[in-house]
Amino acid sequence: LAAYCEGNPVRRVRIGRERLRQILHHHKISFQRTRTWKESADPDREAKLNRIEEVTTRFPHRCFAFDQFGPLSIRPCHGTTWAQRDRPDRLPATYRRTHGIRYFHGCYSLGDDLLWGITRTRKGGDHTLAALKSIRSARPDGAPIYAILDNLSANKTPAIRAWANKNKVELCFTPTYASWANPIEAQFGPLRSFV
Repeated sequence: LAAYCEGNPVRRVRIGRERLRQILHHHKISFQRTRTWKESADPDREAKLNRIEEVTTRFPHRCFAFDQFGPLSIRPCHGTTWAQRDRPDRLPATYRRTHGIRYFHGCYSLGDDLLWGITRTRKGGDHTLAALKSIRSARPDGAPIYAILDNLSANKTPAIRAWANKNKVELCFTPTYASWANPIEAQFGPLRSFV
């Protein structure tokens, strides 16, 4: 940045590295990686977000979130260990996925702050339906419950919709490109670091 300021043909500014650091620190500016962001163009965006906010606020003990997390690959990762001096344990830099990959199908109860789920080898409507049935069994009283999930086609099969109508489960879909609206996403960050 100092070199850029000094070489700027429009207005040349000479500044020392320490003074530049002080100015940036004073204005709370730091060197960071850029992040991507994609805004939802879903025509029903506001209605979907409003419904999710309403059910999570009014019925937290009857509100659940579901999502698939993955692919997770089972592979060795570096860490620390006790070893003989000058003879550290070595892990291969390349690893062949001999065990394949897995997906965590997670369910989260907002009112109970409880996360549960199962790992599967693939995503599919049958697995989503199994997860929704486990959610329904968490509140077996027959009163309505609300399931927040994304727009994956495996989450919207005719069998899932028919089962949800029959069992008083309202499916609250997040808008397209708005997975952040699903409360389970906050649980997946720590889960990713543990896996």
